[in-house]
Amino acid sequence: MCGRYATTTNPGRLTAELDAIDETGTRPGAGGSYAANYNVAPTTQILTVVERHDHDHPDDDTRRRIRRMRWGLIPHWAKAAEPGVPVTGKPLFNARAEKAATTPSFRDAVKYRRCLIPMDGWYEWLVEPDPSGPGKGAKPKVVKYPYFMSYADGSQLYMAGLWSVWRDRTQPDTEPLLSCTVLTTDAVGDLTRIHDRMPLPMPEQHWEAWLDPDHPAPAALLEPPSEELVAGISVRPVSRLVNSVRNNGPELLNPAEGQAQQTTLL
Repeated sequence: MCGRYATTTNPGRLTAELDAIDETGTRPGAGGSYAANYNVAPTTQILTVVERHDHDHPDDDTRRRIRRMRWGLIPHWAKAAEPGVPVTGKPLFNARAEKAATTPSFRDAVKYRRCLIPMDGWYEWLVEPDPSGPGKGAKPKVVKYPYFMSYADGSQLYMAGLWSVWRDRTQPDTEPLLSCTVLTTDAVGDLTRIHDRMPLPMPEQHWEAWLDPDHPAPAALLEPPSEELVAGISVRPVSRLVNSVRNNGPELLNPAEGQAQQTTLL
């Protein structure tokens, strides 16, 4: 799964690197500034990459666009809890790649609304018995050790995502709400030592087909990545400060104190 990640990129950098149009300042709740986020959590506004036709010139060629979206997909058919506010229910921040095409909340997005979600790396937790003892209750005490998965050379990761546009049909003048989810797949290689699921990385050679808004993506792009693709992803224990979403800063990526976690993994 992917429930927390870190990103230090910004719209300007993505616009230049991807030859894209920066639309982050034109979306609801986007604001005009951006700061690195070392503890991105669901419901946060995040950066995404999409490929779309121009709204006023739909016959023109598509262009890549950088957009901000709420992390936690809201299906277009969701009802309004109050004017302009959707009924969100359980945050749909992950979607299983192998089931998304047949899941009501995601199947429309799989066809024509796919995106890339840039990140420096993502966090996952290894749960182990508490070394201080089993505790007094029936439920055993456990400790959650965080790990950070990222390319060893510092390269940007681009994960496959789906997105949706929600409109309050009772309030036609309100701005639409854009939201997205991260596709997950079976973990492969050394990543299985931490968790059985992982976000689905999308290599650059498949971006054109993945982002194409006019055609469904080839089914092969929803399959687990090859071990060769994830071979460059390193796994390292980091500070337990990341366990709380209130903490945010580069110190979250500091090496974990002691070597117990490293030994457990390797």
